[in-house]
This record gives sequence, structure tokens and C-alpha cells, in this order.
Amino acid sequence: MRCPICHRESRVTNSRIADQGRAIKRRRVCVGCRRRFTTYERAELVGTEVLKRDGSREPYYRHKLELGLRKALEKRPLTEAQFQKLISAIEGEILNQEKELITSEEIGQIALSHLKSFDKVAYLRFASVYRNFRSPHAFEREIEKLSQK
Repeated sequence: MRCPICHRESRVTNSRIADQGRAIKRRRVCVGCRRRFTTYERAELVGTEVLKRDGSREPYYRHKLELGLRKALEKRPLTEAQFQKLISAIEGEILNQEKELITSEEIGQIALSHLKSFDKVAYLRFASVYRNFRSPHAFEREIEKLSQK
């Protein structure tokens, strides 16, 4: 692994399991500038495709899920560690489906189920985009459903 500062080689000083066994956290030191940094290794869902609403297919990309969730959680009180734990839990559930083809609707439902218990405001934001709310009444109905549970 190259140093992000000076781009010379680095060496591993410490490795440990992270993210409930889904990643490896490695502490590294650059052999050139001697700076320390951390890297994470995690498995990718290689070969998993997403079936979009329009019928097209594309490879599963973790960063697309992250972008949507970051937008929903924007300016909400959470740490990066909490966010990464949420992403990993959602991705773990997607992986547990053991499917080569998963619909974007299934991914959205999984994300919503995790957001519902994680942050209600983020849940509403995500749901408004995912379910394509067209009026304030759609928000009202969703808030009523949240309040009943």
C-alpha cells in the first residue's frame, strides 16, 4: 500500500478485525515520510447485480448506497463510526440474501428497515425519495405510520 502523503511504500504495524468481522483494520507507517495512517479491507459484493425500476441492470456499488444514506442523514447527530456500522448492517443483509440479482426495491426496503430504528428523520428523508412522495400528504401518512409503531 502506498502512502497517501508521499506515495512511497508503507508497512503494516498492526492488524485487527473491525466492523463485526466484515473488515480488517490495518495501521500502517510510511517507510519514507514516517507518517501513520489506517486502511480498511472489506469484501465487495462482486458479481451481484441490481435490477433497476426501469428494467436495466448494473453492478452493485456500495458507494451508491452510501451516497443515498449520507444525504438522508445530512446534519443529523451521528458519528462516522455509527454511519459505517449502519452501512455494514445494510450491506450484510443484502449479502445474506445470497442472490446474484437483487432489485433496487429490495435494497431500498432493507435500507428503510434499518433507518426506521436508527433515525426517524433520516427514514422520512430516504422514504420521500425512495417512494417518490409528491405531496405533503404523503409525508403526513408516513409520519402517522411511524407514530403508530
